[in-house]
Amino acid sequence: MKVQINGQIQLIEESISLEQFLGDLKVCKEAVVCELNRSIIQKDQYSKTYLSENDSLEIVHFVGGG
Repeated sequence: MKVQINGQIQLIEESISLEQFLGDLKVCKEAVVCELNRSIIQKDQYSKTYLSENDSLEIVHFVGGG
C-alpha cells in the first residue's frame, strides 16, 4: 500500500503497526515523535496504531547539541 513518509511516497506491507514500521527502519521510538495524519501519536499507542492506505506519517528525530 502507498503511504507518505516525511513527504515521500513509499510502498509498505499492509497491516503494519507504527511500532513495527519504526523497528523495520531501525528507528528508536524513544528518540522520535510521530505525527500520523496531522495528529501526534503517543508512544504507548505505537503498537496499537496501524498504517493504512494513503496515510501521511511524519517522523521527527530529536537532535542534541548546544
